[in-house]
Amino acid sequence: MTEKAPSRIRCDIDFEKIGRQLGYLRAPHSRNSSGWGTIEIPIVVVSNGKGPTVLFTGGVHGDEYEGQIAVARLARTLDPARIQGRVIMIPAVNIPAALNNTRLSPIDDRDLNRCFPGDPRGTFSQMLAHFIDAHILPMVDVSVDLHTCGHSGEAAPSTNMHYLPDADMRRRTMEAAAAFGAPYNAVFWGVDEGATLTSSVERRGILSLGTELGGWGRVSVAGVSIAERGLLNTLKHFGLMEGRPDTRQADGAPGTRHMMVRDPANYSFAPADGLFEPCNVIGDSCREGEIAGRLHFIEDVDRAPLEIRYRRDGHLWMAAGSGRVRRGDAIAVLMQAYDETAAAA
Repeated sequence: MTEKAPSRIRCDIDFEKIGRQLGYLRAPHSRNSSGWGTIEIPIVVVSNGKGPTVLFTGGVHGDEYEGQIAVARLARTLDPARIQGRVIMIPAVNIPAALNNTRLSPIDDRDLNRCFPGDPRGTFSQMLAHFIDAHILPMVDVSVDLHTCGHSGEAAPSTNMHYLPDADMRRRTMEAAAAFGAPYNAVFWGVDEGATLTSSVERRGILSLGTELGGWGRVSVAGVSIAERGLLNTLKHFGLMEGRPDTRQADGAPGTRHMMVRDPANYSFAPADGLFEPCNVIGDSCREGEIAGRLHFIEDVDRAPLEIRYRRDGHLWMAAGSGRVRRGDAIAVLMQAYDETAAAA
């Protein structure tokens, strides 16, 4: 490994060692009851022979469960003898949030996925983001970061990726998404992407995939299954494991549908605080002008609900759950079939 940037986080893993290792990222956390306390984040490394290094992460947001389950299960069961290369697995990156069942860290009330590339002298989330960016990513060839919508909504089971200006990297990433084998792969331009783990991965020229595999604060049976198969498919696709990826879909489709979220009009936002009643479920085909949902004001019974309409045609990728929303919350995100010419416009 090259010389690392200074960090307050310590790790007892020897990343060059062959075999399976279970260790911890130990982040200092001084509190009233323990001046020299630490937060321990489990990490498993499985290595054998020569080959690429793949990073699998879950739990960057603590209330997104499918990735935590899938990465943890693979970390327990992956036999080094089956691997040619190195697999780094962190099932619950933001473990304080995972144990607290929240998106944000209860340590500093920050969204870890808006803290990259981090700060070694900053808060817990900033310190952890820096360690991943400066100490883990330089070893990595491929990163798969597993997400869902947590408590904020639900997503059609999908991989996702940024639209990449480099045509070769864009092609390779779309091929990796197809090999992962989720029902959809969403190529998107994002809303607030510069400080995410994905953005840090891309800045280092590393192939990056994300996922959205469920939500509404529950564990999706289908989401866990797609995640587990997708992780193995990824290892097969990049030659770390023998075999061909299985990309068959539950509806009989032969593989992943490439989609895109290119137009800001794909996003619908709540115009006020209220109780949101959606009119569609994820994956539905929606038309411009149709009602996406109604915003109710139960504290003012005589006030008529507001109708929120789609601003273009598409399939529903992400949807807010039935429940209260705040003004400015995204309540629906549409996607369209991927078109290279339109994407490049």
